[in-house]
Amino acid sequence: MAAAGRLEGRVCVVTGASGGIGAASVELFAREGATVVGVDLLPDAPGELALQADVTSEEEVRSTFEQVRKRFGRIDVLFNNAGISPADDGSVLDTTIEAWERVQQVNLRSVFLCCKHGIPHLLENEGPLRGSVINTASFVAVMGAATSQASYTASKGGVLSLSREIGVEFARRGVRVNALCPGPVDTPLLKELFAKDPEKAARRLVHVPMGRFARAEEIANGALFLASDESSFITASTFLIDGGLSGAYTTPLE
Repeated sequence: MAAAGRLEGRVCVVTGASGGIGAASVELFAREGATVVGVDLLPDAPGELALQADVTSEEEVRSTFEQVRKRFGRIDVLFNNAGISPADDGSVLDTTIEAWERVQQVNLRSVFLCCKHGIPHLLENEGPLRGSVINTASFVAVMGAATSQASYTASKGGVLSLSREIGVEFARRGVRVNALCPGPVDTPLLKELFAKDPEKAARRLVHVPMGRFARAEEIANGALFLASDESSFITASTFLIDGGLSGAYTTPLE
């Protein structure tokens, strides 16, 4: 087991902090010594400092990072994790332009804004390793989804490409940028899907070689690795945590 304290003394900003992967990451980062700021559209996000913000708003994103910098004097890690996957985002034939735009705003625009206004604070840090940016993409950024979700898949492909671009751009300036690509995760969102449409949920599971969905804590462990110096030579990467899904052609049912 790795030693505790891998984020000792660092200030980490986690968006989408109120549930699922975000909440698990806030808890884990804090346990590893970080000062964690939880950002969410909902009030009372977990973290030493909770900030309520709409991450699709440039002004609110800029203000969020300024508040963190003023309070703690530095920012070391950005975990841009906020995202949505609404029920009205389905087949390209059925998804409305309103649904398309809403998903793009939350899933892709927010990552762009958090990088645009967060990375300058990381660049103010001293040393060869100035900071780490982790953007939550998805396994659907590299393969088709088992159930159609046109805007979600497109947005996550955009997050992956954007992360690769920014990772290359800032590699020699000491800021690493990686796309965290989870497979299906056992979150409240997925539980809701199971309750509403068990058949659709089952289709998501059938091709996962491990035969189960990930726990939020397992994805948080990947985020911790990317946030820490243990991943100091990893940037512009597609960091898949998907139970083997992207490597499988199919897996038989037992």
